[in-house]
Amino acid sequence: MEKREWRYSGTIEERTSIREQVHDVLARKVAEEAMVLLKNESLLPLPLDVPMALFGSGAKKTVKGGIGSGDVNNRKTISVYQGLLEAGVMITSEAWLCDYEKRYEQAREEWKKLVLEETKRVENPFDAYSNHPFCFPEGRAVTEQDIAGAGVAVYVLSRISGEGSDRRKERGDYELSRREQEDLLFLNEKKIPVVLLLNTGGPVELTDILEQAKNIRAVLNISQPGQAGGYAVADILFGKAVPSGKLTATWARHYGDYPSADTYGYRNGDLEKEEYREEIFVGYRHFDRENLPVLFPFGYGLSYTSFLIRQRSVREETNSLELAVSVQNTGGTYAGKETVQVYATFPQTGMEKEKKRLVGFAKTKCLLPGEIQQLEIKIPKNMLASFSEEQSAWYLEAGTYGIWIGADSQKLEQAWEFDVYERTITEHTCRLEAAESDAGKLSAAEEQKVHLTGKIPAEELIPLLYGHVEQNSSTLGAAGIRVPGSAGETTHALEQPYGIRALIMADGPAGIRLHQSYEVDADSGKVYGKSVLGALENGYLEPMQKHENAKTYYQFCTAFPVGTAMAQTWNEELLQSFGRAVSHEMKEFHIDLWLAPGMNIQRNPLCGRNFEYYSEDPFLSGKMAAAVVRGVQEEGTCGAVIKHFACNNQEDNRMGVDVHISERALREIYLRGFEIAVKESAPVAIMTSYNRVNGVHAANSRALCTVIAREEWGFDGVLMSDWSTTAPEDGSIPWKCIEAGNDLIMPGSEKDDADIRQAYADGRLSEKKIRLCAGRIISLINKLDKKTKK
Repeated sequence: MEKREWRYSGTIEERTSIREQVHDVLARKVAEEAMVLLKNESLLPLPLDVPMALFGSGAKKTVKGGIGSGDVNNRKTISVYQGLLEAGVMITSEAWLCDYEKRYEQAREEWKKLVLEETKRVENPFDAYSNHPFCFPEGRAVTEQDIAGAGVAVYVLSRISGEGSDRRKERGDYELSRREQEDLLFLNEKKIPVVLLLNTGGPVELTDILEQAKNIRAVLNISQPGQAGGYAVADILFGKAVPSGKLTATWARHYGDYPSADTYGYRNGDLEKEEYREEIFVGYRHFDRENLPVLFPFGYGLSYTSFLIRQRSVREETNSLELAVSVQNTGGTYAGKETVQVYATFPQTGMEKEKKRLVGFAKTKCLLPGEIQQLEIKIPKNMLASFSEEQSAWYLEAGTYGIWIGADSQKLEQAWEFDVYERTITEHTCRLEAAESDAGKLSAAEEQKVHLTGKIPAEELIPLLYGHVEQNSSTLGAAGIRVPGSAGETTHALEQPYGIRALIMADGPAGIRLHQSYEVDADSGKVYGKSVLGALENGYLEPMQKHENAKTYYQFCTAFPVGTAMAQTWNEELLQSFGRAVSHEMKEFHIDLWLAPGMNIQRNPLCGRNFEYYSEDPFLSGKMAAAVVRGVQEEGTCGAVIKHFACNNQEDNRMGVDVHISERALREIYLRGFEIAVKESAPVAIMTSYNRVNGVHAANSRALCTVIAREEWGFDGVLMSDWSTTAPEDGSIPWKCIEAGNDLIMPGSEKDDADIRQAYADGRLSEKKIRLCAGRIISLINKLDKKTKK
């Protein structure tokens, strides 16, 4: 195995690198293409010379991304205010903005004090942080003086959410705050045209305010757009870029319209059990079934130009349908991009099915006015199958199927229909109730993994099964030993005797989360460390302390738009470019595994981590994740870790909640995206989730880790746990992780080691299982090192 010849991560050069500049351009491009124009009554694009009144919590404090492990410690973030100023806009509301900035800084200091005080009472400092998410303070009321001389008002509505806590259906979160409502109604009363910018990681309830304030003539969902978001906003507002983003989740008229509205998470007072009673009817599937009107449908997004989509031909192959579609830019002024969406309809005999299902899509290049592009869209027939629990099989129902094309889920025209004359099984699966028992026999591929462990005694292989543990370390493990701010590492114990090096991991999915900077003693070479708080909020909670006779190393990573925004591009090629950029930063900072992309389903808009995830739809989620993984792993020197497998759809009590779900819903909705990503991009690793699925912790589930992922899908990589899943008293059981095929427990603890050794000593855990899991980890190290040498 390769010995990595480097000592410190990063550079002693503080100036902006060429890589930073190149990736900043990409971050801006992705942000522009991710923004979704939701409403435009002849207001946008704006003339550059229009005086503007700018308001809202996100005007100068634009949220680049969510909080927690998905944060990125970049060099600088461009706010909406800065982007507009640099575009040459005259802003008339400087007094309001200055006042808000003072309120914000005071609120931040009070919040910081609260979090740091709370760290004294908890074992894990991250819990103090995640349990107290920062809330934007209210600004003062907008006055006539603030809008004097303005020709347009831009109001930036911002929300923060993140790991460890779910959002709340209350004012200032899912609902508008009282001040936001009053400000928008005041601007409406003064007859000034308003552009509402939504700087949020997910939906907020807008139905009432849009009906009351008719002068909100444009609504632009900018999402959480990364470090170059302010520039991208200016580009869109003034027509330098044309919006082409499409929603990846349905925005309901009211929260109560969502299927799990009253029973989700904290809403019913039960955080121990979550019943997925809606079955497969999540997102647009639910709204279609109930014939409920929505505010903005799945796949929706406007442009500054118009397009004509025409179906040219459909060709049926043995395993797929091949659609030929033309798209013409029918506008006369602006060049732009359009996404063609393909949906299937099903015979409604036998088991109830959704009214339609996304089965394909393709995005055009930037088309000039009048220009036409021909697109080819391939629809695998297995994407038309439904799952039968009774038969443990995927099948095509007998009857007539329709293929529909259009620009969003509610603007569709039928392109073709075909008949299936008899019910047809397309794939048999294992019965999950039988999957927890081990047949005992290894496949040829598994035998090869076992062979890699050679003659190393099983007892010496055990440290490979959990992350590197420093002597007397806490359950937080040893994050950031070799790369400060990284998430964790595999063991160092086998490096000297057997040449098996450690793998270094970093969080995602909007970039790489490391410390911005760290210091090294010039004489001893000692790295001055920080706690986990130093890797959050650009070091705001724990700034780097200056030491005498020390060198400073810098690790400025790129903050790209969040996962939801990425998916709103509907652009697989662009997401592959993003993945490629991530891999370049991984190589620069000596990262082997990127703990991303996150691809859980956006089941309910209150999930605090939805911003990391792509969509309410499994097909779109799988395709987006596959594109990113292909980019990350293109050169083979580093790998992606798709997560959280499976049903990590709430953050409150995420380590303890037991998801009660039917096998059909599990397979059709919550596993389908993972399956697509595994089969189309072969990620080197999968991260299991904290929660239980039907009573079994995901990391202890042989059905998930071995039967579904490996035996049914052909996954050939490493499964690892989420961080500290074995730490709680009722958490995952360490030895059962190994027994189930969850090869690696992260970040690792002495408790994990003791539990595995005891289970091995008393015969509950076999040597074969230890060697198999260790062999998979060795195989991954070999795979990455082999490509590096080439």
